[in-house]
Amino acid sequence: MVSLAQPQIRTLVSRIPTPAENLAGRTLAGYQLLERVGEGGTADVYRARHPERGVCAFKVLRPGLRGDPTAVKRFLREAGYGARVHHPNVVRTYDYGEAEGQHYLALEWAEGEPLADFVHRGGPLAPTLVGRLAQQLAQALSAAHGAGIVHRDLKPENVMYDPANQTAKLLDFGIARDAQLPPEERLTRTGFFVGTLLYVAPEALSGELVDERADIYSLATIVYHLLTGGHPFSGRTQRELFQQLLTAPPLPLSRAAPQLSFTPALEAAVMRGLAREPAARQPTVAALAAEVAAAAASSLEPRQRGVLGTFKRIVGDHR
Repeated sequence: MVSLAQPQIRTLVSRIPTPAENLAGRTLAGYQLLERVGEGGTADVYRARHPERGVCAFKVLRPGLRGDPTAVKRFLREAGYGARVHHPNVVRTYDYGEAEGQHYLALEWAEGEPLADFVHRGGPLAPTLVGRLAQQLAQALSAAHGAGIVHRDLKPENVMYDPANQTAKLLDFGIARDAQLPPEERLTRTGFFVGTLLYVAPEALSGELVDERADIYSLATIVYHLLTGGHPFSGRTQRELFQQLLTAPPLPLSRAAPQLSFTPALEAAVMRGLAREPAARQPTVAALAAEVAAAAASSLEPRQRGVLGTFKRIVGDHR
């Protein structure tokens, strides 16, 4: 997660997490912690079991942050936002609170793996599959927007993907914002932004309040990445990416991967979602996904040139 400010770009050095005690084997708030499956800068994640809910994901705030009021408030706010969004393509929030001095968040256990890992291992996805995933994520985001929540941190790392069912589930409302929240209750200072530069909307760079159109941009960037394995901007450092987002046009989809070919309709849909001005994008995430899915379904052009492309067209849609 990056925080930058204008007129000068300031990189905030994040707190180095202290080693966390492994809580596996303990029972907290009725959840038996079976094994630690992930470690982050703010929380550790366990696979847990509950007598009624079965297997769950159980997040525990790291020890070094328990005395930080802002970190605790952000952790609980993530839980509260997630609990407000109900949709099959959103990881369900079961419970949250404090038990035995531990701030915790219990979540649905989503099968599969982070979408980022799946794409990194297998490469670009078939456009028809990308269209389906875009629609699933758009439905999840529409539910969030309907609850007054802007996600602000859309990226493949925050999407769980189950290849067996070709289903995606959105998670991590850690830096989401309530569109109805008064400015004085914000946890991010004016002039700073939080998010991931590869997927953040340009208007977020000023640190001002963003609306649902920022999520449209981020979803378009995810679609771009799923189709090409690359990103619209090629900056090798945070400073380069920051400047490109503010001043340079995104690399056209047709030039992102020389070995791939996309229809003009599909390219137009993705690039419209990547427009620098929010008003130039599709009006909603659902509209973006509908354009992408329609263009992918009607595609008659080969996705990859040559003999290898012919073979991949035969098997590609089964990924």
